Amino acid sequence: MEAHSYHLAKGLMARGHDVTLFAAGDSASCFDIDPIMPVHYDRDYPWENTTPHPDLYTMLDHHFGAAKHRIFSGRYDVVHNNCLHRFIMQEAHRTNMPCVTSLHVPPFEAIHGVVRDTLCATHIATVTSARQNWSWWGAAPPLESVVVHNGIDLDLWPAPDDIQTLPHEEHALWCGRITRNKGPHHAVQAARKAGLGLRLYGYLEDRDYFAQEIQPWLDERILYGGVADGTTLSRAMRQARLLFFTPCWDEPFGLVAVEAMASGLPIACFDQGAAREIIGEEAGRYARPNDVNALAQAAHDAMQIGRDVPRKRVEACFSQERMIDAYEALYARVRAASDHLAPMSQPYETLIL
Repeated sequence: MEAHSYHLAKGLMARGHDVTLFAAGDSASCFDIDPIMPVHYDRDYPWENTTPHPDLYTMLDHHFGAAKHRIFSGRYDVVHNNCLHRFIMQEAHRTNMPCVTSLHVPPFEAIHGVVRDTLCATHIATVTSARQNWSWWGAAPPLESVVVHNGIDLDLWPAPDDIQTLPHEEHALWCGRITRNKGPHHAVQAARKAGLGLRLYGYLEDRDYFAQEIQPWLDERILYGGVADGTTLSRAMRQARLLFFTPCWDEPFGLVAVEAMASGLPIACFDQGAAREIIGEEAGRYARPNDVNALAQAAHDAMQIGRDVPRKRVEACFSQERMIDAYEALYARVRAASDHLAPMSQPYETLIL
């Protein structure tokens, strides 16, 4: 969500919109920031293995309670809400001010009812895939829930200069949070069965899991590279042969798969969540969830895909420009609903939360 907010705000500014970012006061200085809190809460209220500090939610209620009046003061033409705090969605519904809430998460119980009860003509939600829309609403999603696929800045994920050139060493890549529901242990075993090297990158969210199911297999061919910045990861993608994408849950999108495809990598993945919707039939090969043997075969099959194929899919479907086009149309929709006037075409002031 943080990366989405950053690139969305930068992209809107590049199009001439005035953007105010409501975020922690120590966020990127390139933005006009109205701080919700002085610094990111993780400094004083850290998470450990998805367990929050016991005072975190009380602190968030205090700060969001104070900020909601500034956010919906009438100063902004539209609010784009990327947070999950109930106060923001409730205030959008109460004031009937134009608001778009982007949902990046599954419909867990604490937030589902708030979203459902606050959607209206002036407050619409976006989801990142048709699969996520189904997980939130079943077979009959409301008209106020709209699919907007995530987009990336293609310049940050370049393909190799000669996109058909293959790397000398055939190794695969796996990237993401190191936790069981992301499935890196399946990637390790599939790579071994397929006779491939493997480079793993990501934050150790579950250290016990890593110690038990990943670390014992590390050697000169199966390597863990730690947490990589975007530039390092982009280079690693261009040097790899394919990406293993191994969700073990109802993955709503899969941004790493899009970044890898932009870098010219075909995908070997579990047919789970939105994977097939995002990767398509041409850019990847699929295995039944949790089937390591089938995943190893999918890796062999994926290596027959030309490296230009995944890149072209991202250019056609998942560019940042395409995403922002969709959001601008939704901004116009909620503004028209709010003021009962025709949508305005000139740049306007946008709040990114």
